Amino acid sequence: MTMLRFPVTAGDHIRGDPNAPATLLEYGDYECPHCGAAHPVVNQMLAHFGPRLRFVYRHFPLTQIHPFAEPAAETAEFAGAHGRFWEMHDLLFENQSQLGLPLLVLLARSLGLSGQELQAVLEAQTHAPKIQRDFMSGVRSGVNGTPTFFIGDRRHDGPHDYGSLVMAITAQFFAPQHHR
Repeated sequence: MTMLRFPVTAGDHIRGDPNAPATLLEYGDYECPHCGAAHPVVNQMLAHFGPRLRFVYRHFPLTQIHPFAEPAAETAEFAGAHGRFWEMHDLLFENQSQLGLPLLVLLARSLGLSGQELQAVLEAQTHAPKIQRDFMSGVRSGVNGTPTFFIGDRRHDGPHDYGSLVMAITAQFFAPQHHR
């Protein structure tokens, strides 16, 4: 079983109660169609578990096959620097089929952020070190594709549909423990 080698910290992007008893962590890529398909499933999970689940997102842009994954991750970090990470996160997945600089600028403006400032940040790769740290933490935790989910500190190697994830989270965090 593959374990998460870098525990969740205050430097991570956390949606939900930061002190929730259960954690679902995703290493994702904004251009990955499988991550796009998993996005509404994650939102369903958060609705299902409510305050009992926190969701953590870490960047794992597969730049060899997804040319806009890195700029999209940097755009999310740019929005995050203005307290709007999760809004941008959602917008990137909801518009993933149109990723490109014009869309990134449009999405930034839709959140009341400066398109010119975003372009300067992208050119300077201001947030590249954070994205690289996320990526390397994934590599060291055995991530080799996206999306990769960890439930608590264990990699979830099963399907990432709603039913499978609910069962896995329930089994790990909320099922009665049987003594042997």
